[in-house]
Amino acid sequence: MRKSTEQAPGKGRETVLSEPAWRTACVYVVCALVGAGLGFLVGPLADWLVKLPWAPMQGPAELVASIPSPWLITAGALAGLAIGFIAHFEQLTLRLVDDRVMLNRKGRDHEFARADVASAFRDGKHLVILGHSGAELFREECGLDFDGVAGAFTAHGYVWAGSDPHRDEFRRWVPGLSGLPEGANAVLMARAEPLKEKGPDADDVQELRRELARLGVVVRDAKRRQYVRTTQPTD
Repeated sequence: MRKSTEQAPGKGRETVLSEPAWRTACVYVVCALVGAGLGFLVGPLADWLVKLPWAPMQGPAELVASIPSPWLITAGALAGLAIGFIAHFEQLTLRLVDDRVMLNRKGRDHEFARADVASAFRDGKHLVILGHSGAELFREECGLDFDGVAGAFTAHGYVWAGSDPHRDEFRRWVPGLSGLPEGANAVLMARAEPLKEKGPDADDVQELRRELARLGVVVRDAKRRQYVRTTQPTD
């Protein structure tokens, strides 16, 4: 993890946490090499399949076999670079100053004033920031070293919790669960299927999480199951 601390004009001391450049470069190189290797192997594999009359996908195999090997290797390397770009795009960058928290992941910027932040904590591979009502202001996958993240939060005077302070309030969701705001059960029902198929970090699953947050419901995913609690209004 790369960490830098400097004076930000008009903001005081600023701490920036991000993946180191060497690690990002390694991701690109490894993905490109793996892609090139697969491109090198797919040609002989296609030649072998073409010689087997009973083998499936004869048409695609003949097409691949007709492509010169250097082109396949180049295409594989480019595909690997594309995967490396996606991995880089999904990395989290965290900026902390004494009066606000700024985060960027998947091209989206998130900014929270210190007065709105109650605490932050680690939940598995996710970084979570809570508001004073108990609502989750931010929950995203974090590949940064959590010891460094915790140290940065506390160095700027934010509360870093050892675990979710509301963990005991969660109930496993089942259709028609009582005590939820109007419309929440319908959103949870719509979220259940893509959660099982794609996992909790899929874009549509995250979009429905944000919709639940607007209704005053916090959802926690465990083994493709949904656990919910409600937030409290602030004065």
